[in-house]
Amino acid sequence: MAKVAIIGAGSLVFCKTLMNDFLATPALKGSEYSLMALTNTRLDKMHAFVQRMVGDNGIDATITKTTDRREALKDADYVVVMIQTGGVDAFSVDYQIPMKYGVDQCIGDTMGPGGVFRAARHIWALMEIAEDMRELCPNALLLNYANPMAMCCWALGTLEGLRFVGLCHGVQTTMDLIASYTGYQKEEIDFVAAGINHMSWFLKLEKDGQDLYPQLRECFEQPEYYVNEKVRGEVFRHFGYFMTESTGHLSEYLPYFRKSQEALDTYCDEPDFGGETGAYYKYCADLAEKFSYTDPLSIETSELQPRSAEYASHILEAHETGVPFKLIANVRNDGYITNLPDGACVEVPTYVDRQGLHPTTVGDLPPQCAALNMTNINVQGIAVKASLEGDTEALVQAIALDPLTAAKLTLREIREMTSEMLEAQREWLPQFGSRTVRSTPAIQIPADVKPVEVPLDPALVIAHRFVKLAEA
Repeated sequence: MAKVAIIGAGSLVFCKTLMNDFLATPALKGSEYSLMALTNTRLDKMHAFVQRMVGDNGIDATITKTTDRREALKDADYVVVMIQTGGVDAFSVDYQIPMKYGVDQCIGDTMGPGGVFRAARHIWALMEIAEDMRELCPNALLLNYANPMAMCCWALGTLEGLRFVGLCHGVQTTMDLIASYTGYQKEEIDFVAAGINHMSWFLKLEKDGQDLYPQLRECFEQPEYYVNEKVRGEVFRHFGYFMTESTGHLSEYLPYFRKSQEALDTYCDEPDFGGETGAYYKYCADLAEKFSYTDPLSIETSELQPRSAEYASHILEAHETGVPFKLIANVRNDGYITNLPDGACVEVPTYVDRQGLHPTTVGDLPPQCAALNMTNINVQGIAVKASLEGDTEALVQAIALDPLTAAKLTLREIREMTSEMLEAQREWLPQFGSRTVRSTPAIQIPADVKPVEVPLDPALVIAHRFVKLAEA
């Protein structure tokens, strides 16, 4: 049966969820799960818990553990990646240094300064994993859960022959919200969603052929609905399509919602990740502190739970049985969305069966939706270049193109912030070596300086004369 390598098994919450899903899938009976983490601190806890699940539920499965990635990957059929390079220590830099400069992030793991630096850490690690796979399990399918999803998968897509897919639960959880707002079961709703990770658009929402968009629009004009998702609601109201990302994330992907205290107070004041400052970092830091002196898995029930909304177990099930499964997957754009760049990472409807993954062609997105996607894709492409090449100028340029950062800082401030973040994270960014961010100090202009005389553009001269004539 299948061998599944779990890279990053020290993730006590997420790994537990996926392992429950795998063990609850009859088609995966008899599979081997190789749990791998860099240290034994959490790995031992996860291994003991999964062993308890197997024993208490009478499941036919083999569970091993290792701190050697190559051992985990050897002869694997599937590789599930859920790494967080640098852990909470690196995450603190992603959040705290930008905040010092005035860039207020809520989540900070997908876009913005935090997202770009997390990409640099994870892309390096993912390239090493992929190289090991080429040698040890060349036919394995890599299922990536590491953020920033689009940047990580864009980088993976540069490797010829690598079978991979990026997985997220944004579509599934958004369908729960749409179902509750429209009063239908989500299984009753036909939909098409496509775009980029955390910014996919619901291009179709129907129940028995009836368009549900008028009903959803009506909901978002009512305060009791709107208040739950102010940022996503505003984007919906002004751009015409509902998207997969919640207020907390979406507020930091666009320039409109976190550029001033007034904007924050208006759109990002709701509790529970409604957009508040540093919400996800503070949650992770609190969790890490708690886990440092307690073992939450020791008091968790070992009783098998129903499968979660995560796609991974369903992909393995379809691949093993040949029974097709439909998902919204992150893949290399090979013409699937025709008004987004080829080679970028896009999120499109995809079928999986015994033969593998089969992304579908969506065609053009509505132009305004593609334009908003491009504001993020511009950052992603240059961040991938910086991460793969260890290019500090590209690192600065990626962050300078970030919509929120650009709304808050000057180019010189962005360069200074990037330099400070790089110096604070060098231990997790080996691709940059000892290279530093080039300094560009402010140019002091004396009061008596006279500009260099240059020939005037004739068009400007003519325009100037027209202005003078109009004034006269």
